[in-house]
Amino acid sequence: MERYIKQHIDPEGPYLEALYRDTHVKLLRPRMASGHLQGRILKMFVSMIRPRQVLEIGTYSGYSAICLAEGLEDGALLHTFEINDEQEDFTRPWLENSPVADKIKFYIGDALELVPELGVTFDLAFIDGDKRKYVEYYEMVLKHLSPGGYIIADNTLWDGHVLEEPHPTDRQTIGIKEFNDHVAADSRTEKVILPLRDGLTIIKKL
Repeated sequence: MERYIKQHIDPEGPYLEALYRDTHVKLLRPRMASGHLQGRILKMFVSMIRPRQVLEIGTYSGYSAICLAEGLEDGALLHTFEINDEQEDFTRPWLENSPVADKIKFYIGDALELVPELGVTFDLAFIDGDKRKYVEYYEMVLKHLSPGGYIIADNTLWDGHVLEEPHPTDRQTIGIKEFNDHVAADSRTEKVILPLRDGLTIIKKL
């Protein structure tokens, strides 16, 4: 089914295809990259929402950042944050040499600390960072999100582990489950979970 879907949607293009391949060759957890289907969905969401300022938490190899930037109109900007400084040598060249490099600002550091210092109000945010901090990211983003703005949170079904009782030391699964419960009970937002790949939650600030 996934192969059929990919054959009937827009291609990812040679640059993203090369990045995805390089991610699998050189990085330890290549599954973290968004990939063809999710990448086209992210671009489509951006094209639909038409944000002027976009926030991404968790750049990793830069695949999703490029997809988000592809959907931006002229003059709009993506701010993407990666906390792992060891990732910079791989990711920065891919972003800076991409066709949408002028629409991307890449930061190394903790988004929880750096985003509030920007003084930017975002229209769209993509959360794909440390699963243990998803609730913290969510609350921080809401403070800097325009009314009617959107949050897209990745990995919210966590390979089905959200249906299980996690081990006390499994802080990532615990973090995702806490996030899902927190968002579900939040009257400040509307939300829906798409069972795409590892789960994608779409959240609208009221």
